[in-house]
Amino acid sequence: METFINLLNTLDGLLGAAFYFPFLLLGVGLFFTLYLGFPQIRFFPHAWKVLTGKYETDDMEGDTSHFQALSTALSGTVGTGNIGGVAFALYLGGPAALFWMWITAFLGMTTKFVEVTISHKYRVKDKQGHIAGGPMYYMEHGLNMKWLAIFFAVATVISSFGSGNMPQANNLSIGVETSFGIPAGVTGFVLAILMGFVIIGGIKRIATVTSTIVPIMAAMYTIAAIAVIISNFENVIPAFVSVFSNAFSGSAATGGFLGASFAYAFNRGVNRGLFSNEAGQGSAPIAHAAARADEPVSEGMVSILEPFIDTLVICTLTGLVILSSGVWQEKFENEFQRFDTSILAGEYIESNPAHVKQLFEYLDLTNFSESKVRKFTGNLTVVNGLIQTKGITILHNRSIAENVHLKIDEDYFTGSLKVTNGELNNTSILLVGDSLLHSVPLTTEAFKRSFIGDAGQYAVTLGLVLFAFSTAIAWSYYGDRAITYLLGDWAAMPFRVVYVFGFFLASIADTSLIWIISAITLALMTLPNLLGMMLLRKEMKSEVENYWVEFRKKFPH
Repeated sequence: METFINLLNTLDGLLGAAFYFPFLLLGVGLFFTLYLGFPQIRFFPHAWKVLTGKYETDDMEGDTSHFQALSTALSGTVGTGNIGGVAFALYLGGPAALFWMWITAFLGMTTKFVEVTISHKYRVKDKQGHIAGGPMYYMEHGLNMKWLAIFFAVATVISSFGSGNMPQANNLSIGVETSFGIPAGVTGFVLAILMGFVIIGGIKRIATVTSTIVPIMAAMYTIAAIAVIISNFENVIPAFVSVFSNAFSGSAATGGFLGASFAYAFNRGVNRGLFSNEAGQGSAPIAHAAARADEPVSEGMVSILEPFIDTLVICTLTGLVILSSGVWQEKFENEFQRFDTSILAGEYIESNPAHVKQLFEYLDLTNFSESKVRKFTGNLTVVNGLIQTKGITILHNRSIAENVHLKIDEDYFTGSLKVTNGELNNTSILLVGDSLLHSVPLTTEAFKRSFIGDAGQYAVTLGLVLFAFSTAIAWSYYGDRAITYLLGDWAAMPFRVVYVFGFFLASIADTSLIWIISAITLALMTLPNLLGMMLLRKEMKSEVENYWVEFRKKFPH
């Protein structure tokens, strides 16, 4: 497992976590924003009119309405990224990460506009008479680069598990277990069965389900978030200030949070922003391809609204809830996951600025070769669950763990334990103590800090169930279309079966491991899609110009 984790970290370091990735993603968005004259601002009002069906006619080809296509695409983006992903970004990068999520969303509105328009132009009709589209089709027919189309389609199949399936199932099951005490495996099994019934029906049934779920879940989550923000109103302005003041300097250490450099906050904010709104990833164009529209640009207009709703509205609400409540810098009792736990040689204290600086550099991978922090190797003496060995520090969730107890089979452990390179050799030992939280548990704690008290966690849980379930449904369609492109229609049903099984399996897996897998697969889709968009930049500009010429002919007033 350690070798596998190291491999994943290496891949992530070469792809999504690499220094070039956020610059490339934002760079493409910035280029098209300037190249097309800020379409996310100029076309924003028009996009709402297109969404309402004002310019839609019955003879337009497609399987869904503009609203259903947007709902399906939104259901694929509005998921655990909005609940757990924002919390994960703040946990890693502090308030500064939220700023870079905003920038990613603003530029992402243009990126989404471009990728959806181009993909919609090159959509095709399959043997069953259904519309099929997505970046693999513009790569093959628009760029004549079949190899790139195949690479993207393969990445989409993998990412349907890494982005749309596994993180959703895992966060959903953990949230239900935390709030209601229902075992994660039970939740995963029941929802996997329900998912099977939905996705077998194809895009029309998926669109019907998602267009019903999305408005309900967004409204419910927004109301609960506003309740928390109102309850912590005095902290809202300071929270906003911290987001902007730390944007270019990194987030300073505070409470149990050991700080984050600018580079780390920037990278994680952009990365989590992309995970949330998927602008540039190439997933949403697959859903939008099914929309009834005779002008590709009109569907591109609708897609502008996705990053706005997903990140600038819903993610901002989550971020303000977490920051204004203060939970992001507080420690809570929790069970330690081995992936996030490390035993260090030496005693480190949060009140010692020198210790905080050393741990900050160690965690942020700055001056790593010169770091004085070393992982512990040796034996621990434990009595009634308490470590007696001096001169060690336990890190969990990027914080110094406190009140740590060791258990085995629900009983406090007594005896000697061997530690190698910071990890316990005995994998049956469970560590429980106080540390920072991340992902869904962090958001859940934040939602308790309002006048509705502990009941706030149920809003998160119910929202999570709807968000994550609808996301997994949408991504099943993305993977379905990709596997069909690669192997033909016969492969769709086997894929759906494996997809449902994967959803159940992920409900009982390690959270942090899944986040890394999702980051890797996200980058594998994004990189070829950004390349294809840039190669078709002139064609995109021509499409926009022609759209307005034709539009003014049809609707002169």
